[in-house]
Amino acid sequence: MAANVRFLNPKTLAHQTGYSYVVEDTGPGRTIYIAGQLGLDLENKIVGAPGDFRAQATKAIENLKAALASVGASLSDVVKITNYLTDMSHIGIYREVRDEHFKMPRPASTAVGISALARPGALFEIEAIAVLPPAKAAKPAKAPAASRTAKVKSAKRKRK
Repeated sequence: MAANVRFLNPKTLAHQTGYSYVVEDTGPGRTIYIAGQLGLDLENKIVGAPGDFRAQATKAIENLKAALASVGASLSDVVKITNYLTDMSHIGIYREVRDEHFKMPRPASTAVGISALARPGALFEIEAIAVLPPAKAAKPAKAPAASRTAKVKSAKRKRK
């Protein structure tokens, strides 16, 4: 987690424990946006038996972890998640799965009930925003050393 990020639950808002109401990033840092992740395996198939919300939610969060890892991030770097459920009666299961993966303080969170996802049979999707410390600046590449032949040709041109 970047040191410039604060998770807040103001006393002026109703008490809750499942997520943070406010996440503040004061920079400098890297902001990472992760596209919505479904419960898909590497063969692009929905996991679990048809209608198995828990299996899909678990795999979607595992896929989110893999996406974050590709930039050196983890779930602890996530500051905001948006969750899409095709059946809001699964919200309790979603919270159980979320709480298994996201430790306190949890990111700001929005859950949205929708009629369908873009993938037939998909029941859950999660997208995220993460904040990381600034990346170390890459050292400029050194210009390749000139070959002996190039040096000789250059010296001859200068003499002419």
